[in-house]
Amino acid sequence: MKKLITILLILLTTNVNGQVFKKIYDEVFKYSTIYVAGDIKEAYESKYPDYFIRTNPDDLYAVPEVIDETLYHPFDYRLGFGIRRLARYDYEVKQNYIDGSENMVGISAPTGAVKGFEYLFHFEKERERSQEFENSRYFLRHTGKYHIVKIEQRKQGNVDFEYQSAEVRFKLPIGKKLSISVGAIARSHQKAYGYNPIELWLNELDDQGNPENHWYTLGFEYGYTDHYTSYTDYSTGDVFYDWIWRDPEGEIVAYGDRDFRDRVFGDLMNRFNKEKWAELDPFMEVAPIVGADFYHYRSKFWLHAYANWILPYHHYIKGNEDFSYLHRNGWGLQGHNQMHSEGSGDQWSDYQGGLIFGWKISKTLSLFFEGEYVKFWDSEILNSSVGINYKL
Repeated sequence: MKKLITILLILLTTNVNGQVFKKIYDEVFKYSTIYVAGDIKEAYESKYPDYFIRTNPDDLYAVPEVIDETLYHPFDYRLGFGIRRLARYDYEVKQNYIDGSENMVGISAPTGAVKGFEYLFHFEKERERSQEFENSRYFLRHTGKYHIVKIEQRKQGNVDFEYQSAEVRFKLPIGKKLSISVGAIARSHQKAYGYNPIELWLNELDDQGNPENHWYTLGFEYGYTDHYTSYTDYSTGDVFYDWIWRDPEGEIVAYGDRDFRDRVFGDLMNRFNKEKWAELDPFMEVAPIVGADFYHYRSKFWLHAYANWILPYHHYIKGNEDFSYLHRNGWGLQGHNQMHSEGSGDQWSDYQGGLIFGWKISKTLSLFFEGEYVKFWDSEILNSSVGINYKL
């Protein structure tokens, strides 16, 4: 009897565990796709080669050597892998394979095409014009009849963009085609919008109102040196005076302050800004969000419109708020306006909206439009396409 009871318990436990695992598989992993993919293509090349001549140091007027200084890049490539479970809307064409470069509407729209879990975990390395970057996108959302929970992270190395967000919303269906949602979203951003370190450095004044940092002294900060010299125009006898600039290795990089300003100073300004921005911690803010999603589909006519509005009630929970987007207008030529920082700052609204429209007027004629507009902080992105198809 004891053996029989033990066997029955084992069978019952196995059956329960099997049902649990099956439920987890159906809700989380079923219909997901694991992929590894990439592409290789020729790199960009200049239309015409670039040459310069190298003269003989012992005989300036001897036949020079022609040097090809054209920048030749190795092939561009992209190699990525990941797993995804994203539902398509009816108007989206099913692809024969997945390579990770797809841009699906379900990631941007407030609600998904189906209820339940959807996710995308993608990582890739790419090389473009000899520069190597890492890109990633992690997306997880659960959509129910009355709720939306989403977490997202995105990194685009070639444009130095990194973004994270998490949101929770209450969803209210209105009929079968329209839903509205309201909740809260937490977002991070790396860039200190409105803060230009080099502009502040150049405009610092002493007690007498004189500049503390002359523009050319930035070169001294990075090891560049200059010395005063003279030039004589032997045809006229005129004498000219200017400064010769050398880099930290002692090589001449500019013949005069104007030459230094035009050829070297721009790179030093960018280097200075990057170093100052890197000293700041990332920012994270919380704000209310509302959204709407309308979806109508028939085989000959479809319309999908969605919108997200992040309301102007932002509260920073991470990062130095003086450098945050709230105080982007508090920076002037004389530094940070303390009167401005003591206030609540300047609130703002962010938006995201999309419209997909298709109409098969007849067997031969059809119209389509697809577009999305995003405004986050100081960044604006607009993508759209429109066209007419006529089949002969």
